[in-house]
Amino acid sequence: MSASNTGHLPVVVVGAGPIGLAAAARLVERGLEPLVLEAGPSAATAVRGWAHVRLFSTWAEVTDPAAEKLLAPTGWVRPDGAAYPTGGDWAEHYLQPLADVLGDRVRYDATVTGVARAGRDRIVDAGREEQPFTVHLRTADGHEERITARAVIDASGTWSTPSPMGANGLPALGEKSAAGHISYRVPNLDDPAVRARYAGRRTAVVGSGASAFTALALLADLAKQEAGTHAVWILRRGIGAGTFGGGEADELPARGALGLRAKAAVEDGYASAVTGFRTEAVERDGDRLALVADDGRRLDPVDEVIVLTGLRPDLSFLSEIRLGLDERLQAPTALAPLIDPNVHSCGTVYPHGVKELSHPEEGLYLAGMKSYGRAPTFLAMTGYEQVRSIAAALAGDQEAAERVELTLPETGVCGGAGLFDEQGGAEEPAGGCCATPTTLQIGTGGC
Repeated sequence: MSASNTGHLPVVVVGAGPIGLAAAARLVERGLEPLVLEAGPSAATAVRGWAHVRLFSTWAEVTDPAAEKLLAPTGWVRPDGAAYPTGGDWAEHYLQPLADVLGDRVRYDATVTGVARAGRDRIVDAGREEQPFTVHLRTADGHEERITARAVIDASGTWSTPSPMGANGLPALGEKSAAGHISYRVPNLDDPAVRARYAGRRTAVVGSGASAFTALALLADLAKQEAGTHAVWILRRGIGAGTFGGGEADELPARGALGLRAKAAVEDGYASAVTGFRTEAVERDGDRLALVADDGRRLDPVDEVIVLTGLRPDLSFLSEIRLGLDERLQAPTALAPLIDPNVHSCGTVYPHGVKELSHPEEGLYLAGMKSYGRAPTFLAMTGYEQVRSIAAALAGDQEAAERVELTLPETGVCGGAGLFDEQGGAEEPAGGCCATPTTLQIGTGGC
């Protein structure tokens, strides 16, 4: 089947999260037929995994224009554009309604297990670009299916593949066998079962980013209420001027406040910091765990470990596809320099599209958080621009595909999540990237 004869085939979108659903909306807008394959039982399964977390971004920054057009005839009205949704709000009030409008273009409980060129493995050149894609999937009951597609947009994200505790990027010795006492998510302490897991116990928190700050803040609050609760903060580096972020000078005030809360947790004795500790092994000590560093140091036993060392893309089902990825970030080669965390924050990443997202395998795109590989900070608005450009390219409108239609405020806007308290029933919002620093009251949530 030649490429010119694939027009009747769907564009397969992997993942019914915010970027995958926006991709489907953009394809519909272009007269192309999407088929969204979601591994979970509902839209935004990953987002629902952090439903208790409040975004740093406002409603106005986390809805896609094409999606809004699809929703409008249903009577849907976007929530207050200046308000800050939780992950649960985002899923319930926008993402699931959008999936419902798309109807049978979205399939649930459909896990993609492989993508390839029909009749060609990755080493075969002959006639490769003339073949459509074949997408292999497994349903919840174990049934296997094959779908033929004209193109594939992988917007499956990185939530399902958290980075391990080991400092070399691999699991520490004993980490897998101790899985019952290790979590890779910021805990929701409003859940009684989760609260009971950490109350009155000693918990190691491994990581140095906003998620670790959040966990430390939450455990510090718990320690004030439950005697015996203590956090041990494991840092691979020492504590310096930038360890706790920018504080009141941070480009995101809420993010700066998170760092200040983590600092207070240590200074007030609710957490103790262990620096220069690169975990090599997890050893059993009765019913508890002892962490061992590569320099031989062995910490006093803990009851639980929370590992917050980042996320990474799952590339396993793309093994027969020719990808062009940066050797460090695992992001598309042309995109990597634009998102290098050593140089850029989310507010300084230049809007980009099909040009930066293309791979040697024509018609295959990574979009959304997955396109960022291991880079830690992603902006939903940037993802919406990515799929607008990809849809235009697939529709043959190269001029629109190469045109930048996203205009960020001069100060930029950053996505993420924060901790918020309600005072007098009014939420204290997080500011945009580089907004004027304000004093924020921090409560529950996470990154």
